[in-house]
Amino acid sequence: MIDGMKQIRQLILAVAGMLFPAMAAAETLPVIQNVNAYESLSLNGEWNYIVDVQEEGYYDYRMKPTPWGFFRNAKPQKPEDLIEYDFDKSPTMQIPGDWNTQDERLFFYEGTVWFKKSFLMDNGKLTMDNSNASANYQSSIIHYQFNKVLLYFGAVNYDCRVWVNGQEAGHHVGGFTPFNFDVTEMLKEGENTVIVKVDNKRHAEDVPTQIFDWWNYGGITRDVKLVKVTPVYLEDYNVQLSRKEEGGKRKEICFSAKLNKAEAGHQVTVSIPELKIKQQLITDAEGKVQSSKFKVQSKNLSLWSPENPKLYQVNITLDNETTIADEIGFRTIETRDKQILLNGQPIFLKGISIHDEKANGGGRANSTEDAHQLLTWAKELGCNFVRLAHYPHNEYMVREAERMGILVWSEIPVYWTIAWTNPATFANAKQQLTDMISRDHNRANIIIWSIANETPHSAERDDFLGRLAQYARTQDSTRLISMAMEVTGASNYVNRLNDNMNKYVDVVSFNQYVGWYRDVNDAPKMTWEIPYNKPVIISEFGGGAKYGYHGQKNQRWTEEFQENLYRENIAMIDKIDGLSGTTPWILKDFRSPRRVLPGIQDFYNRKGLVSDKGEKKKAFFVLKEWYEGK
Repeated sequence: MIDGMKQIRQLILAVAGMLFPAMAAAETLPVIQNVNAYESLSLNGEWNYIVDVQEEGYYDYRMKPTPWGFFRNAKPQKPEDLIEYDFDKSPTMQIPGDWNTQDERLFFYEGTVWFKKSFLMDNGKLTMDNSNASANYQSSIIHYQFNKVLLYFGAVNYDCRVWVNGQEAGHHVGGFTPFNFDVTEMLKEGENTVIVKVDNKRHAEDVPTQIFDWWNYGGITRDVKLVKVTPVYLEDYNVQLSRKEEGGKRKEICFSAKLNKAEAGHQVTVSIPELKIKQQLITDAEGKVQSSKFKVQSKNLSLWSPENPKLYQVNITLDNETTIADEIGFRTIETRDKQILLNGQPIFLKGISIHDEKANGGGRANSTEDAHQLLTWAKELGCNFVRLAHYPHNEYMVREAERMGILVWSEIPVYWTIAWTNPATFANAKQQLTDMISRDHNRANIIIWSIANETPHSAERDDFLGRLAQYARTQDSTRLISMAMEVTGASNYVNRLNDNMNKYVDVVSFNQYVGWYRDVNDAPKMTWEIPYNKPVIISEFGGGAKYGYHGQKNQRWTEEFQENLYRENIAMIDKIDGLSGTTPWILKDFRSPRRVLPGIQDFYNRKGLVSDKGEKKKAFFVLKEWYEGK
């Protein structure tokens, strides 16, 4: 029956595509690197929205071209015209933002919401329609003539279709990675309209799948902008410090780049003024500059580290016309037996896990201010490392961590029981991995790409994750690969990690909840055997407590219970051979529909060391004291 319904749904989509030629989508483009370096027009601010529970706005059940589809943004032309929607008379919502915390009727809603935003084009200049502009809007105009315009979204959760002036610009699936479409030919003089259909319903074949332990925030959750680029532009570039060192005297900075078109003969000039580097390169027939290397005197190069988060300005100029500026740090990351080496020196990763949720109260985080508050708590805890779980976080978070000297574990949402044998599911996970790496591969603070979290063992899972790990190395060979493994049981209080994925990862990481989900207060009896000559990270441990709720240390949900759990776990894991870091679960209480206990959870996962209102629990100071001693 389920398979039959899927076939019917696919047939409806196919018929709709044939009936409505205006819905033919433009080509989906690789996401542009360092989008904030380009001239752009922000579309952030107030957007009109329509809740569409039965998807009336998408499927025209009358099977003929009519104005009922919401993507047409139709208006009555005659008094007798019947149009049963009107974006301009509909309520507004702040974008970026989630609908769950902006409209109380949508708190638990999973389904389709339509969004609409207008802007003006006058004689080749794009401007905001100020009647619908955000008060803190920054850029007001971009000159469009003789250039291309990309419509960029930082993230939309989850299934997103976009129309510009009634033409479908593109379709994107995945809730946490950026995407952009070329909308140049869709623009017109006068008023222009962007309409976005957002559907956050969960499906078994999705990534993440139907069941996950965080809030399914729906909406356009990150920045939206129109980006001006030249007809040939720099789609991607890579600036990294080579691992190889020649005689201890010289280091090499490696550079590569790719244009949006396969065209030879374009001049790419790379400049790092502080290091007195300036070199002109020429693209090959594929539109690429392949692995050029610049030698730098090591005494002149200050390496990025948590103690010294040094960033250099890097300017990349295409054909002496367009210059892209970035701030990039240089460091090496590698492993040696059971040690992690940063810039050739062993480092212990004093970490914490974080969800991409606002610091004080719920809601999807979407600003530098949100990121700074969360990372400030991590710094107060003594952290030099954060695990951004369980999906790629906002770019503001990654860049703010880089400025603050915090190393990062970045992860895709291959979470729990993924549809391992479904080719479309693998393609989805692979694309999210591609987009995560593509956006952030120039960030010095990211040292680990994680491909999964707590996935049950099976041959199908091993094949799926093995292919993902191998693919990740083809996209970036300069960082470590890991995943949060799951320890399934213990025998006579001896835990032995046994996971076939050990051969694919550089760092062995696993989650364990001794004292919470099993073996309450038995942490002192536990021993661990990790039969791999690789560094070990405990990617999760912890337990829940409601801030201000006090009692005995054996009374669940009290701060004393969580405090004692942390003391016992720290003593236990400190004895693990090869322990190179921890990222306890979790910095802050976060919303989860799985957590229903009234008066305690109230739809919050209470494992945070900080409450949802920013109050530090007693366990916060236990972990802080341990990290100070490391």
